Amino acid sequence: MTTQDTTTATSAFPYQDVQVPVERRVEDLLSRMTLEDKAGVLFHTMVSAGDLEGTNPYVPLPAPRVLITERRMNHFAAFGATDPRAFAEWSNILQRMAAESPLGIPVTLSTDPRNHFTDNPLAVLFLGAFSVWPEPTGLAAIGSEELVEKFGDIARQEYTAVGLRSALHPQIDLSTEPRWGRISSTFGEDADLTSRLVAAYIRGFQGESLGSTSVATMPKHFPGGGPQKDGIDAHFPFGREQVYPGDNFDYHLEPFRAAIAAGAPQIMPYYGMPVGTEHEEVGFNFNKSVITGILRNQLGYDGLVCTDFTLLTDTPGMGEIGKAKGWGVEHLSREERIVKLFDAGVDQLGGEDCTDLLVGLVRQGRITEDRIDQSVRRVLRVKFSLGLFENPFVDEDAAASIVGRADFVEAGRQAQQRALTLLTNEPTVDGSPTLPLRRDVRVYVEGLGADALEGYGAVVGTPAEADVAILRLKTPWTPTGDDLQDAFHQGTLEFTEDEQDRIAVICQAVPTVIDIHLERPAVLGRLATEANAVIANYGIGDRALVEVLFGDGAPEGNLPFDLPSSMDAVLASRTDVPFDTADPTFRFGHGLRY
Repeated sequence: MTTQDTTTATSAFPYQDVQVPVERRVEDLLSRMTLEDKAGVLFHTMVSAGDLEGTNPYVPLPAPRVLITERRMNHFAAFGATDPRAFAEWSNILQRMAAESPLGIPVTLSTDPRNHFTDNPLAVLFLGAFSVWPEPTGLAAIGSEELVEKFGDIARQEYTAVGLRSALHPQIDLSTEPRWGRISSTFGEDADLTSRLVAAYIRGFQGESLGSTSVATMPKHFPGGGPQKDGIDAHFPFGREQVYPGDNFDYHLEPFRAAIAAGAPQIMPYYGMPVGTEHEEVGFNFNKSVITGILRNQLGYDGLVCTDFTLLTDTPGMGEIGKAKGWGVEHLSREERIVKLFDAGVDQLGGEDCTDLLVGLVRQGRITEDRIDQSVRRVLRVKFSLGLFENPFVDEDAAASIVGRADFVEAGRQAQQRALTLLTNEPTVDGSPTLPLRRDVRVYVEGLGADALEGYGAVVGTPAEADVAILRLKTPWTPTGDDLQDAFHQGTLEFTEDEQDRIAVICQAVPTVIDIHLERPAVLGRLATEANAVIANYGIGDRALVEVLFGDGAPEGNLPFDLPSSMDAVLASRTDVPFDTADPTFRFGHGLRY
């Protein structure tokens, strides 16, 4: 199919008529749904992009055909990437399957972020041909609401081209624990900056209101996932605790207030469980005083709440990360967990497909159908508002030309460069700043492809031969030997003494520029003073970096978080309090200019 399909459904019923107000359409469709239909819309699981029969040999995910036809499901998170045209074709096939169901409820395809430069082995699976921008910390470093809205609008066009209509982001946790392994996907540790940028992000993806060209955002992770004990992520049972030694729980709510005001139609809570607070010590998804008490009652939110994924069912072969994340309720059966989730106030169960359990619970009277109807209404409002009932199909030819369009790619590349944050820039022997570098120099490089220097300098094999050294470094972390766990870079933030000594030798031999990828707030130690210049990135290609180092572009970034002076300072800081490490090497907002 090379042209856009049009829906074949007639307006036999009010829910099929676009002229009928959304609330009436919701009520009409709800009245026609069986209990099995209702259960189907309340599950939102992951499937492999391009797959119909559950045949992905690398990641065992369920078959969309079975989920649509047998379990009445129609919300799927697309895992992985494929060619844009093939992605669009797959999306259209799913929609045709859904259209053949008795009520013709269309599919809503969702996704984790697909547009950020990353070397995370899990995140890189989502990139495909989409335009590549810096990580959200890089957008925060630039700090421009206009740019964030532009990013959202470009990503929206690429998403909708292939049929993606729900974004399982932005991640608006505040990175108050510097060791946390998910900081690069946040806007940093400042609540005001994050609040400004999340509003712009939502406008970019949704427009002024949710409509037929929108992608519905799902800000996460309520009530803020940043205060992880010891910085260990709550994907793991040994990282399940969130702690608030600074009694600063409310600070982490501020970005969610802004997201709600900006029209976020969906919100996702986190796995972590609060320890030592007034709230029950169970994961936030299960936590009634947090979901109903704070989100629903205190903040007045009546939108869709979708749980974070896999709270009920273990994933075989995935080790610790594959365990069902029912922190604090490990003793409960899957059925008991479902009861507790709906009692807490959630609407949709992420990463699960056990619709039969929910149906059974309603038939047993353990969850009322009225309670289920309340959640079905919230889900259907979003689906109707997106215009999916009118036209769920996409133009496969257009998908191939929109995703990764040249101007989109260039905009992302320019953002990678603008986000660069110049931390130090010492004078050379002639008194001029180290950066930008002069051309036609001999360059010793580490972590940088030699071809990136074409036209700028000649690569040599040792520091002794060089006029300048360029070292691309990454924020340190603590390997565990578990590949899946190590996808979350956690633990130490400081370079070993041996590594600092090794780099110091290079710095003493030749003027040295250090570029460091700040996926977390690195402890630079002696590197901050040994190098002639230190510049930070949040995801950037080699050639784009080189252009800025040699003056064909300029760094415009400011740090979105403090850079701690030592691990002792990190250990002494309070997990929930921003800017709490003593005497940071560089403070939030620091950034030099050429």
